[in-house]
Amino acid sequence: MPEPLVTAAIALGSNLPSAFGRPDENLHEALRRMAALGRVTAVSSFHTTEPVGYVDQPKFVNAAALLETSLAPLDLLHGLLAIEHAMGRDRATVPAKGPRMIDLDLLLYGQTVMQSAELTLPHQAMHERAFVLAPLAEIAPEMVHPGLGKSVAEMLELLRR
Repeated sequence: MPEPLVTAAIALGSNLPSAFGRPDENLHEALRRMAALGRVTAVSSFHTTEPVGYVDQPKFVNAAALLETSLAPLDLLHGLLAIEHAMGRDRATVPAKGPRMIDLDLLLYGQTVMQSAELTLPHQAMHERAFVLAPLAEIAPEMVHPGLGKSVAEMLELLRR
Protein backbone atom coordinates (compact mmCIF):
# COMPACT_ATOMS: atom_id res chain seq x y z
CA MET A 1 0.00 0.00 0.00
CA PRO A 2 1.48 3.40 -0.95
CA GLU A 3 2.37 5.95 1.71
CA PRO A 4 -0.28 8.66 2.20
CA LEU A 5 0.44 12.01 0.59
CA VAL A 6 0.90 15.10 2.73
CA THR A 7 1.03 18.72 1.58
CA ALA A 8 4.12 20.55 2.80
CA ALA A 9 4.68 24.29 2.57
CA ILE A 10 8.22 25.34 1.72
CA ALA A 11 9.77 28.80 1.73
CA LEU A 12 12.45 29.57 -0.85
CA GLY A 13 14.94 32.42 -0.79
CA SER A 14 18.10 33.57 -2.57
CA ASN A 15 20.16 36.74 -2.73
CA LEU A 16 23.41 35.63 -4.36
CA PRO A 17 24.14 34.55 -7.91
CA SER A 18 25.35 31.00 -8.45
CA ALA A 19 26.35 28.66 -11.26
CA PHE A 20 22.62 28.57 -12.08
CA GLY A 21 22.37 32.33 -12.55
CA ARG A 22 20.65 35.16 -10.71
CA PRO A 23 18.77 34.64 -7.43
CA ASP A 24 15.45 34.18 -9.28
CA GLU A 25 17.07 31.50 -11.46
CA ASN A 26 18.31 29.80 -8.27
CA LEU A 27 14.70 29.54 -7.10
CA HIS A 28 13.64 28.02 -10.43
CA GLU A 29 16.46 25.46 -10.16
CA ALA A 30 15.52 24.57 -6.58
CA LEU A 31 11.87 24.11 -7.63
CA ARG A 32 12.96 21.85 -10.47
CA ARG A 33 15.00 19.74 -8.03
CA MET A 34 12.16 19.62 -5.48
CA ALA A 35 10.17 17.56 -7.98
CA ALA A 36 12.35 14.61 -6.93
CA LEU A 37 10.85 14.88 -3.42
CA GLY A 38 7.21 14.86 -4.49
CA ARG A 39 4.89 16.84 -6.72
CA VAL A 40 5.08 20.63 -6.67
CA THR A 41 1.41 21.64 -6.78
CA ALA A 42 1.69 25.43 -6.42
CA VAL A 43 4.33 28.15 -6.58
CA SER A 44 3.86 31.77 -5.55
CA SER A 45 5.11 34.73 -7.48
CA PHE A 46 8.65 35.84 -6.65
CA HIS A 47 8.93 38.68 -4.13
CA THR A 48 11.91 41.01 -3.77
CA THR A 49 12.43 41.72 -0.06
CA GLU A 50 14.83 43.54 2.21
CA PRO A 51 17.14 41.39 4.35
CA VAL A 52 16.12 40.93 7.99
CA GLY A 53 18.55 40.73 10.90
CA TYR A 54 21.82 40.71 8.96
CA VAL A 55 21.09 43.79 6.81
CA ASP A 56 24.45 44.39 5.08
CA GLN A 57 23.67 42.16 2.10
CA PRO A 58 21.72 42.24 -1.19
CA LYS A 59 17.93 42.08 -1.33
CA PHE A 60 16.35 38.64 -1.39
CA VAL A 61 14.08 36.97 -3.87
CA ASN A 62 11.52 34.94 -1.89
CA ALA A 63 8.78 32.54 -2.86
CA ALA A 64 6.71 29.72 -1.43
CA ALA A 65 5.76 26.34 -2.83
CA LEU A 66 3.40 23.53 -1.93
CA LEU A 67 4.78 20.03 -2.29
CA GLU A 68 2.64 16.91 -2.17
CA THR A 69 4.92 14.21 -0.79
CA SER A 70 4.95 10.76 0.75
CA LEU A 71 8.25 11.46 2.52
CA ALA A 72 8.27 11.66 6.32
CA PRO A 73 9.06 15.13 7.71
CA LEU A 74 12.73 14.43 8.51
CA ASP A 75 13.27 12.72 5.16
CA LEU A 76 11.79 15.76 3.42
CA LEU A 77 14.01 18.09 5.45
CA HIS A 78 17.08 16.02 4.52
CA GLY A 79 16.02 16.17 0.86
CA LEU A 80 15.70 19.97 1.00
CA LEU A 81 19.09 20.30 2.70
CA ALA A 82 20.62 18.02 0.04
CA ILE A 83 19.26 20.35 -2.66
CA GLU A 84 20.81 23.34 -0.89
CA HIS A 85 24.14 21.54 -0.62
CA ALA A 86 24.08 20.39 -4.25
CA MET A 87 23.41 23.98 -5.31
CA GLY A 88 26.46 25.22 -3.39
CA ARG A 89 25.17 26.25 0.01
CA ASP A 90 27.30 25.41 3.03
CA ARG A 91 25.30 26.38 6.11
CA ALA A 92 28.40 26.04 8.33
CA THR A 93 30.34 28.83 6.60
CA VAL A 94 27.70 31.57 6.37
CA PRO A 95 26.49 33.81 9.20
CA ALA A 96 22.95 33.19 10.42
CA LYS A 97 20.53 35.13 8.20
CA GLY A 98 23.51 36.00 5.98
CA PRO A 99 23.75 35.96 2.19
CA ARG A 100 22.97 32.69 0.45
CA MET A 101 22.55 31.17 -2.98
CA ILE A 102 19.55 29.15 -1.87
CA ASP A 103 17.54 28.69 1.30
CA LEU A 104 14.77 26.10 1.59
CA ASP A 105 12.74 26.10 4.81
CA LEU A 106 10.10 23.51 5.65
CA LEU A 107 7.28 25.62 7.09
CA LEU A 108 4.35 23.27 7.44
CA TYR A 109 3.89 19.55 6.93
CA GLY A 110 0.15 18.93 6.91
CA GLN A 111 -1.06 19.42 10.48
CA THR A 112 2.09 17.92 12.01
CA VAL A 113 3.46 19.43 15.20
CA MET A 114 6.89 18.17 16.22
CA GLN A 115 10.11 19.28 17.80
CA SER A 116 13.41 17.48 17.50
CA ALA A 117 17.07 18.45 17.42
CA GLU A 118 16.84 18.74 13.62
CA LEU A 119 13.33 19.95 12.92
CA THR A 120 10.57 22.00 14.48
CA LEU A 121 7.14 21.95 12.84
CA PRO A 122 5.51 24.28 12.20
CA HIS A 123 8.54 26.48 11.49
CA GLN A 124 9.06 28.40 14.72
CA ALA A 125 9.31 31.89 13.15
CA MET A 126 7.03 31.69 10.11
CA HIS A 127 4.26 33.71 11.77
CA GLU A 128 6.73 36.59 12.37
CA ARG A 129 7.98 36.87 8.78
CA ALA A 130 6.09 38.76 6.09
CA PHE A 131 8.63 37.57 3.50
CA VAL A 132 7.42 34.02 4.24
CA LEU A 133 3.71 34.65 4.78
CA ALA A 134 3.07 36.96 1.80
CA PRO A 135 4.17 34.42 -0.84
CA LEU A 136 2.49 31.55 1.03
CA ALA A 137 -0.77 33.53 1.29
CA GLU A 138 -0.88 33.71 -2.53
CA ILE A 139 -1.04 29.93 -2.88
CA ALA A 140 -2.46 28.69 0.44
CA PRO A 141 -4.25 31.47 2.34
CA GLU A 142 -6.47 28.93 4.10
CA MET A 143 -3.63 26.66 5.27
CA VAL A 144 -3.70 26.57 9.07
CA HIS A 145 -0.77 26.80 11.48
CA PRO A 146 -1.56 23.83 13.74
CA GLY A 147 0.06 25.41 16.79
CA LEU A 148 -1.64 28.80 16.54
CA GLY A 149 -4.89 27.69 14.91
CA LYS A 150 -4.68 30.62 12.48
CA SER A 151 -4.68 30.56 8.70
CA VAL A 152 -1.80 31.94 6.68
CA ALA A 153 -4.01 34.86 5.61
CA GLU A 154 -4.90 35.60 9.25
CA MET A 155 -1.25 35.48 10.37
CA LEU A 156 -0.25 37.83 7.55
CA GLU A 157 -3.05 40.26 8.43
CA LEU A 158 -1.98 40.27 12.11
CA LEU A 159 1.62 40.90 11.12
CA ARG A 160 0.69 43.83 8.88
CA ARG A 161 -1.28 45.63 11.63
